[in-house]
Amino acid sequence: MPEVKKNLDKKTNSFVQGAKPSQILSLNKEFKKIDNIVLLTVGEPDFNTPEHIKKAAIADIQANDSHYGPSSGTPELLQSVADFLKNHYHLNYDPATEIVNTLGVTEGICDTMKTILNPGDELIVPEPTFPVYAAASAFGGKIVPVSTEESGFILTAEKLKQVLLAHPQAKAIVLTTPGNPTGVAYNEKQIQALVNVLKNHDIFVISDEIYSELTYDRPHSSFAAALPGQTILFNGVSKSHAMTGYRLGIIAGPQAIISQIAVIHQLITTALPDVVMAAATEAFSAGENDAATMRVEYKKRRDYLIDAFTKLDISFAYPDGAFYFFFKIPDYLEQDGFKLARQIAEEAKVGLTPGVAFGQAGYLRLSYAASLDQIKIAVNRLSEFFSKQKQAQAKIYEKSTTK
Repeated sequence: MPEVKKNLDKKTNSFVQGAKPSQILSLNKEFKKIDNIVLLTVGEPDFNTPEHIKKAAIADIQANDSHYGPSSGTPELLQSVADFLKNHYHLNYDPATEIVNTLGVTEGICDTMKTILNPGDELIVPEPTFPVYAAASAFGGKIVPVSTEESGFILTAEKLKQVLLAHPQAKAIVLTTPGNPTGVAYNEKQIQALVNVLKNHDIFVISDEIYSELTYDRPHSSFAAALPGQTILFNGVSKSHAMTGYRLGIIAGPQAIISQIAVIHQLITTALPDVVMAAATEAFSAGENDAATMRVEYKKRRDYLIDAFTKLDISFAYPDGAFYFFFKIPDYLEQDGFKLARQIAEEAKVGLTPGVAFGQAGYLRLSYAASLDQIKIAVNRLSEFFSKQKQAQAKIYEKSTTK
């Protein structure tokens, strides 16, 4: 085993030196060791990738499609993406110049941050949010966190005005709809209110819409439709087609910006695997409506949770989409999110993720990307756990008041 030369490990990137592995993945790994636990920690669809997409991947392998592909994506893939975005969200992108396919949206985030941020540039991030957006710090960017709890986890136009007044040189803003960890989505009126503010500023809008196909009460509304000249759009097949392992993300936007992002993508990745591009082409074309059956099942799970947590008298963010249920920690429980999550895992045998991992203390996230049967078991266990804890706290209070 080689020993690193003394102090050489201290000469690496300062951001990396202070960075830690994903808290979400680490906690999930820890909880997997607990017998009989119902894991509702990670946003991993429990559906299988549709058969016709798997067949397309197999056919591509059998055809010996094993050479370097085009960096941004094959012409067939790019066209299918453009058609999908137009058919579903009325977005018009030139497949040859305004779309790049990446190794998941995670690579798309990093490519975009590297492209648009210079050292010291500010990135406005409404919280809670997907933790990877902290990657801006790796490229010298400065995160400007903005709490959205008071407005139902939606950034309001008034709050945005205040933030931009305090940070007039902000380079970009991250907006996710539907959001992770809350499941909250912006409607057209809310989007337009923000657009009326943003259009008066030279600022990039990074719109993460990876859960766009999983909205339940109304059609998805895209920031890219309302503000195309400033929006860098993220999407992909991970959630909509249960293809998380295929790692296929989309970046779409104005050609002048996408051409620069494409350079970074090429430097980092060269090109996606041919088999992944073949599978994604099938997903966006013949499988463009594959999410419909999954959406029905997710909605059943969501509605069950809404009813169950309402009966438990526990506050939660109303989930318009995605497959997350973000609920407030009752005051009779441990308020440290990580301590509480570990206590629930050990005592109730349910794996949840602390909201603080997403920048929002005082909440827990439940992923309902699991079967309804498993969710019902989890809710029964949580209900029993909550009841015991509430009774225990009542006894403590009773003793303290009778002394």
